[in-house]
Amino acid sequence: MFALVDCNNFYASCERVFNPKLDKKPIVILSNNDGCVIARSNEAKALGIPMGAPAFKYDPLFKRNKVHVFSSNFPLYGDMSSRVMNILSSYTPNIEIYSIDEAFLELKGFENYNLEEYGKEIRKKILKWTGIPVSIGFAPTKALAKVANRISKKFDKKTKGVYTIDSEEKREKALKWLKIEDVWGIGYKHATRLKSYKINKAYDFIKLPDDWVRKQMSVVGLRLKKELEGESVLSLEESRSPKKAIATTRSFEKNLTCFEDLKERISTFSICCSEKLRFQKSNCNSIYVFVKSNRHQKNKLQYRNGIVMTLPYGSNSSITISKYAVEGLKKIYKKGIEYKKAGVIVMGLVPNNKTQLNIFEKENPKHQILMKTLDFITKKEGPNKIKLASQDLKRVWKMKQTKLSSRYTTELNEIISLK
Repeated sequence: MFALVDCNNFYASCERVFNPKLDKKPIVILSNNDGCVIARSNEAKALGIPMGAPAFKYDPLFKRNKVHVFSSNFPLYGDMSSRVMNILSSYTPNIEIYSIDEAFLELKGFENYNLEEYGKEIRKKILKWTGIPVSIGFAPTKALAKVANRISKKFDKKTKGVYTIDSEEKREKALKWLKIEDVWGIGYKHATRLKSYKINKAYDFIKLPDDWVRKQMSVVGLRLKKELEGESVLSLEESRSPKKAIATTRSFEKNLTCFEDLKERISTFSICCSEKLRFQKSNCNSIYVFVKSNRHQKNKLQYRNGIVMTLPYGSNSSITISKYAVEGLKKIYKKGIEYKKAGVIVMGLVPNNKTQLNIFEKENPKHQILMKTLDFITKKEGPNKIKLASQDLKRVWKMKQTKLSSRYTTELNEIISLK
């Protein structure tokens, strides 16, 4: 059997743990630079606030309905997530951390356990030790565990946050209830196509011929069908594989028009990507640079463009990657535009010990020694102690976080004080 443990409205729940006055109050969490809504409490959802809602457009609604608005507090959320995952790992060694607020558990040797009671015990301990409410779904496959979890959350008063699919009757009933667009692994495009064939429920999907599913949705779709039929074909992923691309993108606090300001941002984004590359011991072979104007300001000239820069050799050097990213920016920069967002994506990633050599060009070997020293200093002294000359040496660029709560568990100066 598998279990999927999912934290309920995780970001909002983290805020409530340290501020109980927020209980049963509408809460929204904003993205980087307080741009748009990325998380909502159930009360905020009931007000009709959609995911991705631009904060400036919905500000009157927030004020009218006394919605509590918070900037993203990722240090707090990450630490609370670690606490939840550590508790889960004490119940079984077979765990896959699927996202910051979700984890799959594989329960081998639990045949004689009452899983409903076991789930309630897990749920009770997590709530007591962290203050985070969770929903748990048990089933013989990962895909069905997702379905069971959705039922436990949707009908929480009846299920008490725990639901088990342990019979054919329960499996068929769940699949006849679940909409096709809500099936784990079926995206918008596949859902739209399936609906055109009158496939509206998950139960309709499993009645399709295997050959048709494989042809239309590849072997991935066929595996999903088998999982929903009760045949376990997806095992736990014990460790996350290295990322295939790494991105650093930001919306600016104010529009930028000057090339030098954009150049500084692109250089900083490149260096951030380079640090992440070195952390996972990878090199990149190409860089994608893009810029965008503010699409919400319809009265101003709109422009968006991007370019792929191919490196002559694989690299994770901040100097090399910044150099080629800035060259890309020069090719797509256009005068007279007010830029609101830009970004750098490093692609074509390979392990740094398997990089293809170039007989004609190669990187300065001193770069690797320098990067190792930079990473050591950054780890010891903190970020922004040493910069490239292409960065702003006097100014530390920070995200706009006007509604940031305290980092109660990760910053000593911000812990709760008792009087």
